[in-house]
Amino acid sequence: MSLRWLTYPFIALLAISLIGLLLIVFAALVIIPTLPSLEVITDYRPKIPLRIYSAERLLIGEFGEERRDFVNIRETPAFLKKAILAAEDDRFYQHGGVDYIGVLRAAYSNFSGGGVLQGASTITMQVARNFFLTKEKTLTRKFSEALLAFKIEHSLEKDKILELYINQIYLGQRSHGFSAAAQTYFGKPLININLAEAAMLAGLPKAPSRLNPVVDLKRSKARQHYVLKRMHELNYISAKEYEEAEKQSILIHRQTRINAMPADYIVEMARQALFQQYGEDVYTRGLKVYTTIHKADQVAAYEAVRKGILDYDSRYGYKGAEAFVNIPLSDINPVKTLISALQEHNDSDDLLIAAVLSSSSNHVEAILKNGRSIQISGDGLKLAKKYLIADPQLGNKRIRKGSLIRVQKDNHNHWRITQLPEVEAALISIDANDGKIRALVGGFDFYLNQFNHVTQAWRQPGSSFKPFIYSASLEKGFTPATIINDAPIYFDAAQTGSKPWEPKNFDGKFSGPIRMRVALAQSKNLASIRILQAIGPRYAQDYITRFGFDSSRHPPYLPMALGAGSVTPLQMASGYAIFANGGYKVDPYFIARVEDDKGNIIQQVDPLVAGQNATQIIDPRNAFLMNSMMQDVIQRGTATAAKQLKRSDLAGKTGTTSNFIDAWFCGYQKDLITVAWVGFDEPKSLGKNETGGKVALPIWINYMEKALKQVPVTTYTPPKGIVTARINPATGLRESAGGMNEYFFQEHLPPVATVVNDSDEDLLSNDDFWSQAF
Repeated sequence: MSLRWLTYPFIALLAISLIGLLLIVFAALVIIPTLPSLEVITDYRPKIPLRIYSAERLLIGEFGEERRDFVNIRETPAFLKKAILAAEDDRFYQHGGVDYIGVLRAAYSNFSGGGVLQGASTITMQVARNFFLTKEKTLTRKFSEALLAFKIEHSLEKDKILELYINQIYLGQRSHGFSAAAQTYFGKPLININLAEAAMLAGLPKAPSRLNPVVDLKRSKARQHYVLKRMHELNYISAKEYEEAEKQSILIHRQTRINAMPADYIVEMARQALFQQYGEDVYTRGLKVYTTIHKADQVAAYEAVRKGILDYDSRYGYKGAEAFVNIPLSDINPVKTLISALQEHNDSDDLLIAAVLSSSSNHVEAILKNGRSIQISGDGLKLAKKYLIADPQLGNKRIRKGSLIRVQKDNHNHWRITQLPEVEAALISIDANDGKIRALVGGFDFYLNQFNHVTQAWRQPGSSFKPFIYSASLEKGFTPATIINDAPIYFDAAQTGSKPWEPKNFDGKFSGPIRMRVALAQSKNLASIRILQAIGPRYAQDYITRFGFDSSRHPPYLPMALGAGSVTPLQMASGYAIFANGGYKVDPYFIARVEDDKGNIIQQVDPLVAGQNATQIIDPRNAFLMNSMMQDVIQRGTATAAKQLKRSDLAGKTGTTSNFIDAWFCGYQKDLITVAWVGFDEPKSLGKNETGGKVALPIWINYMEKALKQVPVTTYTPPKGIVTARINPATGLRESAGGMNEYFFQEHLPPVATVVNDSDEDLLSNDDFWSQAF
């Protein structure tokens, strides 16, 4: 009898087990057909972001939701693999994908704890979950995970599974995979991390958002110690290695920008170009874009633009506090309130946003976004002195508690009050021979104004456009020695296309009869208008299209001689390159090549090169004469400030539009073209006498001084068909003796002066002479 009673429970247990087994088999039969295909992992293509590099292969931009770098299992440090196994699955190479004891433990926890599972997933199960399943903690998901793990183990080798885990797992701070995490947290490639750092990374999968060292270094180190202890217990590392790794300090890399240089405008240009080709896929395909930007040139351009703008802005005084935060008397923590308000404002490089805690006429205490308190006194208050007085008329522009201001460290490491400028500027520098863009700065600060003034700003070029008109006149028989009358002139509405016009020279003076070379060097408006009048505006309008200008933006009226049309700095750089390279049309470009995620080149530029495959659009003699005349602009004209560079191979032209709205300098050395522009986004005067030579030229000089530092001085060799003759500088006619040298087209040599014993003044008043002058 007693034996029978013992048999019943055994039979019941057996029946229950059998029913359970049948249920498991039934569940498996139901779920297996619904399991996803393993094609996603057998043909693994991780979502690698778009990365943009400089010509030197320095990372300057990255776009994508996830930070990810694929790393082969063979390239993964051995101690990192051991750290991962110690932390997550030390029996990985022994089990078949599922740790049965761990699964049973998790199931028991789920039943007894109301759905809360303990961590018992193997690495294979985590791969299954990361690729195919949600993270919900249910038995159904756990069962599907186990079945998928079996399927993965059956299809892939262990090392391949571990490689997928190493590249796919999320590790916090938008970083997917251990290689990306090494860059994020330590600022180094995965291959360069040490044992202590590997243990810290291996501890992150448990709770990457809470345990990562950027969010909570203390928790991260505690988890790191656990991983190191497990490695030691499993004999993965020796006692000495364990002890040393425990003591080793770790420097956390708190990365605010990934850029190796300030190249945000060119990075955005590259992003837009690739997005037009690939759409949204461009952010996940792992494409690498190599630009033509050179770090030394780009940094020099960025610094030149910012210095030029700040120097200009300093001439017009302080405009008051940037904003004001009203702090209620009931606020028990005003510092916290101010720091919170600061987070809504971006720093601009070294121009930091700060909130004023207290102020007086001789001292200001302020706090930065990071909570650091700073003191400003003495010369640091000089710019803002009048805004420190208790004048109610200043309103919220007055500096007092709650004011948001900009601060900057001076050359002596002392804080001073400064401000964000309203004016904008742009600089582009290209290779004259093939058009590659070496540096591009589209504005003062990309994060404050993303409008790219190099490519998007259509502005009047002013006198910087004159070289194209003068070049057109050379094709019509003019020479650098042609006499032009710089005298008053008046035009009615029919001649200008709008309203009556009586143009003036910049200085309001008239020079009378002058050579064309002098007219360009001194930027004589009236002489330039007479040149255009002589060759015909429609001819000039057609001629400038050779240089890449849009004829519709340059109406065929006489104001075109003074740059009344519309251009971009990029167009001007392209146009001036034709003069520098001997007359060839080259196309500016900024992307050298594009590689896929495996390093295969999928796009590569084949540039037009001057003297090889580029089209010659003007006579090389024309280009030579224009170079010669524009060298005079620097040697004895409106850009003599550039002589401080102590180079004889520089040429260019200043440009200033009416009412000083736009300021330009377009200049070059034989192989390098650089254009600088300054102006307001909403066009308004820069101020009286703020000319291209005063505002834009210093930016150009500052940049070219660095860009040409290692470049030897070159010469422009006269091409075939250019001859030299002695001329009378007053008449432009040849002289048998005396006079000065001038270059000419061989067929455009002026006649030898035939007047004998007449003074120059007598000759210039002779009607026969003026009948042949302009």
